[in-house]
Amino acid sequence: MLRVIRRCLVLCAAVAALLPAVAPAQGYPAKPVRLIVPFAPGGTTDVLARLVAQELGDALGQQFVVENRPGAGGNIGTEAAVRSAPDGHTLVMSFDGTMAINPSTYAKLAFDPQRDLAPVANVAQVPLLFVVHPGVAARTIGEFVALAKASPGRINYSSAGNGSTGHLTGELFKARAGIDMAHVNYKGGGQAVQDLLGGQIQMLVTALPTVEGHLKGGKLRALAFTSARRVPGAPEVPTLVESGFPGFEVMSWYGILAPAGTPQEIVRKLNAEINRILRSPAVRDRMAALGAEPTGGTPEQFAETIRADTARWAQVVRTAGIRIE
Repeated sequence: MLRVIRRCLVLCAAVAALLPAVAPAQGYPAKPVRLIVPFAPGGTTDVLARLVAQELGDALGQQFVVENRPGAGGNIGTEAAVRSAPDGHTLVMSFDGTMAINPSTYAKLAFDPQRDLAPVANVAQVPLLFVVHPGVAARTIGEFVALAKASPGRINYSSAGNGSTGHLTGELFKARAGIDMAHVNYKGGGQAVQDLLGGQIQMLVTALPTVEGHLKGGKLRALAFTSARRVPGAPEVPTLVESGFPGFEVMSWYGILAPAGTPQEIVRKLNAEINRILRSPAVRDRMAALGAEPTGGTPEQFAETIRADTARWAQVVRTAGIRIE
């Protein structure tokens, strides 16, 4: 009998040891979840975050509240997430500019993206789009290059921010096309769009979700995508590849991360729900209309994407000589 009791105690202890690992996911989420978007409202990160937040809230029975905290190329909002409690109730929707480029462009960074954040899910990849104000006398990317060469230094362009994927893509394009343009820095794509609409800048390198409504209304003009093939949401717009720039392909990714130390069971639960959401025909159709391709995959695959792109963009940053103090 004593032996049986001892075995029961050992078994109970083993089960108890497993409980802390299971409990966090079982009761999650216990309250509304804050999804930080480290950019101003209206940009691509914001649009995709709101789409996923709505679906997650419906699936998990708690509100996923989008909180915009723009500034410093996404660093301010991302740092707020890093400093939050690692309990799954604060997440951040980030993109490759903040996660893979900022470590090379910023002289000082208050966090290490790979050390201080836990990848949850890579949500989507989006090609960039070269879009101009209708007052610019160019209807094709070739005409734009000719215009820029005729007026060196007089054309301003912008992106989601200094050192962003759009910024580096613009610098790569300048080098390939042999033109001189000045980059104007904003805290997010939404603010840049407003000045593009007002004619203060002539061109924006962004993603379709940021400017989709303005393109349909004729307030802005699309010149070319950076994808390998045309985008279903705007099939009339050619790619840079077919416009005389072979091999010019850039896809920006957007994903959800949690503070480091967030229980893996919560990370896995969120990852499973996001992958399920990305398989939904309605969500896929909505993303396709925005020019976005659902990505999904495991947290480990997302972590590898971050590592690989950090190394790739570091080389581009060194070549372009971009440094932000």
